[in-house]
Amino acid sequence: MLFTVNWLTSIFPDVLGKVDGEIEIKRFFTDSRIKSEDSLFIPLVGESLDGHKYIKQACENGATATLWDKSKALPGGLPEELIVIFVDDTTEALQRLASAYRDEINPIVIGVTGSNGKTTTKDIVAQVAKEKYKTHFTDGNFNNEYGLPFTILSMERDTEVLVLEMGMSNFGEIELLSNIAKPDYGIITNIGESHIEFLGTRAGIAKAKLEILSGLDKNGKLIIDGDEELLSHVHVQSNVIKVGFGQHNDFIVSDINLKRNETSFKGSDGKEYTISLLGSHNVKNASYGIILGTLLGINAEKIQHALQTISLTGMRFEIFNGMNGVSIINDAYNASPTSMIAAINVVQQMDGYKDKVLVLGDVLELGEQSKSLHETVAEVINDSITCLYTIGEDSNVISEAVQKKYPNMNVKHFYEKEEVIPKLQQYLNEESLILFKASRGMKLESIIEELK
Repeated sequence: MLFTVNWLTSIFPDVLGKVDGEIEIKRFFTDSRIKSEDSLFIPLVGESLDGHKYIKQACENGATATLWDKSKALPGGLPEELIVIFVDDTTEALQRLASAYRDEINPIVIGVTGSNGKTTTKDIVAQVAKEKYKTHFTDGNFNNEYGLPFTILSMERDTEVLVLEMGMSNFGEIELLSNIAKPDYGIITNIGESHIEFLGTRAGIAKAKLEILSGLDKNGKLIIDGDEELLSHVHVQSNVIKVGFGQHNDFIVSDINLKRNETSFKGSDGKEYTISLLGSHNVKNASYGIILGTLLGINAEKIQHALQTISLTGMRFEIFNGMNGVSIINDAYNASPTSMIAAINVVQQMDGYKDKVLVLGDVLELGEQSKSLHETVAEVINDSITCLYTIGEDSNVISEAVQKKYPNMNVKHFYEKEEVIPKLQQYLNEESLILFKASRGMKLESIIEELK
């Protein structure tokens, strides 16, 4: 059971139908095609779809009650027992309902945002929390004004820790999510270039990420990337915990050792940790989990166990063997210049391969700064790379710059992603490592499927 109709109508009192306080709502749904007995149907309105049109189908599939935009006429022929709850706007009602349910269950809430690494950090934090608490967390990247309420409303009533990813593309969006979730702990993984097209500058991005403070509990803690200069103005706040490589941080990471399938490091707590992920960027993500786990009273042994048993959301630095034993890194879910640079640095540090191949697609939503930001990617590529293939429009800048720097490197640009597949055939062997990295819109996973 999620809640009773009586509880639901205490939030939204404008009701049509007989309200029996004992009626239980077991779940909610927004897709009328899904069978969902004893459920609340929430008809959302999008640019091209209005869920109100499908109320009869929702009733056939198990709706006990529905939220209903009061400006819309109710169709005839609805079941007499259907409880209709009138609201001004169903999206706002969804968000208000989720916030009320969060208060009803009252778990420890952890909000995770950042330009890069927020999904990985969310997965790490959830894995750590699960060592001691009944934990519910964002599935995939359900991190926007719809996804976050969905996540809250899908948690079971005995949930003790709720881990919520908070995404954004413009100002005000993190503020909204923070006020819905009311986190006890906030994490800002870093400040990159994602959505700079809409936010103007990295300083604008930092300002937007700091909106997580809007709903943070007055006694809550904010864990941040202490090495990020654009967050330095909040260092003096007593509730801020700084994580990073610099000596000014509260939790200092050192002695990073990259191995084939894991990364080890030391923390300033005097303990050594190993994470089943690669790269210094993931060491920092793991450190957020260590700090959070410590704040939640989870001992170091259990934290270490969590770090070595992480299950990540798909297509995030996912390593597997493809055709003829080639090692493939699928990091194609999304990208910014910062995350692309981090992935390339990991590949360049990995030993045991004769050939290292980079397949890089466009990073989208960079606006007027797109070409200059793509050039920053080219700057980190060194001669440990055997071959560089770029795909798309602006990523051509990367190929051009690297070709000038290393005239003998195998470098080629393609405007259509399918054109790269024949070129990769020569590297399909056990001595090769291929990295795929691009923005989600490039859909490089279609190439990866051809190489499995």
